[in-house]
Parts: sequence; C-alpha cells; structure tokens
Amino acid sequence: MTYGFRTVSLESRTDNVFKLIDKDWMLVTAGTLDSFNMLTASWGGLGILWEREVAMCVIRPQRHTFAFMEREPMFTLSFFEEEHRTALKICGRHSGRDMDKAEAAGLTALQCPKGGVYFKEARMVYVCRKLYWQDFDPAHFVDPKLDVFYPRKDYHRLYVGEIVSCLARYTGT
Repeated sequence: MTYGFRTVSLESRTDNVFKLIDKDWMLVTAGTLDSFNMLTASWGGLGILWEREVAMCVIRPQRHTFAFMEREPMFTLSFFEEEHRTALKICGRHSGRDMDKAEAAGLTALQCPKGGVYFKEARMVYVCRKLYWQDFDPAHFVDPKLDVFYPRKDYHRLYVGEIVSCLARYTGT
C-alpha cells in the first residue's frame, strides 16, 4: 500500500471507461515532485495495443504540461470523486506557467514508486510508461469536420503509455 492506495489489477476495475474519461475527467500529470504539471482532460482512451494494457491521451503543444510529457518517461492519469470537480476545473482553466495549480486546487502531490506524480485526493490512478507519440496530421482526417476542433491549427500530440500499475484508494475493510 502506498499513501493510502493499493495496487490493483486492471481487470478488477469496473468503471465505464467512456464515463470515466468523458464525464468524470482526469488529470494528466508528468514530472517529478520537484517539477511537475498537470492538465484536466476529457479525451483519451484505454485498451490493448502491442499486447500491452495502454492508456492514450492527447495534449496540445502550447499547454505547459506538453514540455513535461516530452521530457519525462512516465505520466499518470488520476481520477477523482465528484467532490473534486472544482479542483479539476481549476487545473483545466489555468496554466501552470502562471500559478501553482496543485495548491490552488487543494491537491496534494505524491511521488509514484515507479516514477511519476499523482494526487492523494484521487480515487484511482493509472501509472504509465510512455511507449509512443504521434502528432495529429489534418491530412489524415478522413472526416474533414474534425478540423473544427482546431481553429488555431494547434493539433494534439497523441501519447500512448503502457499502464505499469493501477493504484486505487484503500478504503480499509
């Protein structure tokens, strides 16, 4: 058990991944306790790729978290209960360039044993090791209507990470 969390198997998770990502949101975090940043995301995916359990997230190049994702080999996806919605909004609406978002959101950063940063207030965390990245190329949009998401032509970079552990809040029974 680590900081009130225990490692659980991915197969034991019963969350609806569509609700988990789209409705509940997540914090994508990269860095070390000394220097990290996070952003709120509602786009991404979970699945199997290259015979591995993976998580996928996308980050625009102008986001402060982008440099941390580029530099670090690990990243985390932290999921929270509804009571932390305001914290997620703060982390989504403000830049880490301008403020300490964790402090402003009332979140406590913790170091993952395998590398990466997560939050004491999370209910579940996927700890991921980067495997691959790819820039979105609008020439490959089969549906040209997708370009509506990019009025500034600031296309996302896709990151695929192997989920090396899943941490779940320990409720102690």
